[in-house]
Amino acid sequence: MSTEKIGANEIKTKNRQMIYEYIRERGAVSKQEIVVDMQLSLPTVTSNLEFLKKQGLIDTSGKITNTGGRNATAFSYIKNARMAIGVDITANHITAVAVNLSGDIVSMERRRIDFNLESEEYLREIGEIVECVKKEAKASDENLLGVGISVQSLISDDGEFITYGMALNFARKRREEIAAYVPYRNRLIHDSYAAGYRETWTNREFQNAFYISLSNSVGGSVIIDDAIYEGNTHKGGEIGHMAVVPEGGELCYCGKKGCFDTVCKAGKLADYTQGSLEEFFRILEAGDETAKRLWDEYLDHLAYAIHNVRMLFDGMVILGGYVGAYAGKYMNDICGRVDARNPFGDRAQDYLVECRYKVEASAAGAALFYIDEFLENI
Repeated sequence: MSTEKIGANEIKTKNRQMIYEYIRERGAVSKQEIVVDMQLSLPTVTSNLEFLKKQGLIDTSGKITNTGGRNATAFSYIKNARMAIGVDITANHITAVAVNLSGDIVSMERRRIDFNLESEEYLREIGEIVECVKKEAKASDENLLGVGISVQSLISDDGEFITYGMALNFARKRREEIAAYVPYRNRLIHDSYAAGYRETWTNREFQNAFYISLSNSVGGSVIIDDAIYEGNTHKGGEIGHMAVVPEGGELCYCGKKGCFDTVCKAGKLADYTQGSLEEFFRILEAGDETAKRLWDEYLDHLAYAIHNVRMLFDGMVILGGYVGAYAGKYMNDICGRVDARNPFGDRAQDYLVECRYKVEASAAGAALFYIDEFLENI
């Protein structure tokens, strides 16, 4: 008896999710369209539409114009019915975004502030920026699904504390400490996972992809069948610590020498221009010889890593992070260097792309984990 009951409940939930997804994809539909296209009974469709309406997820105030007879009620998707907030904490900034059920950014705030989790003022700033984007997005407490906090660190199995956070001083910090002034449901998320998830969530063509984050530190995320692959110990995609200089390499913050991070972090370029990556690319375009040399060395190491990723995963490769945001003008050069290493004749232009999201990727990706959780359990 219990097995049959569970099966019936699962079918009911699945039907509801399918109907809601159908409306989300089409924007506005009639009840008859749902019945015919989804081959569901009228009572099943009617009861589920009533449920979705009571939850505030669909609107029924519109009409679908009909050339003959009465105009049918339009069941319309309300994309701002629920929202989630994502926060990205970096060395010099806190970025927060409010994201709706379609993955659109409804509001965004970015503040320059030096990282310091030991400062009560800094922790308050995290809470204040969350309230700022929440207010701007007009998200109510009831409709806020949660706050995802993106950190440059590895996270414990239960998501409650940092297991490895040497890039910044996150070591052994707990979620409750970082989110001390965030009075909403929240969780910690690895920044590279969040950024990669953002890129693939809004582009379903990237079912299998590897996201390379080229920022103050280098990281990555593996997406397989639209899901983040974390590995056995949550280190999946940690491309920053792949050994690329076997002898005589620079010392990495991890304590080892020759890591990919040491040759492709953003600082390898920005340090030449007093920390400004924008200025580096400006003088590079202007023909500065030192900038050209640094960029040439950087691209050689980057091409090496891209080639290895392609050989391992045979999927799309996305260049993201601070440097990835500037990669567009140089994609032909990068593709040529990668192609020179490939023994199979694959063309990098067919699988290597620049990131779409230049600034808010990790913050938005952190919010999307809550959006997905809601959609899966509606």
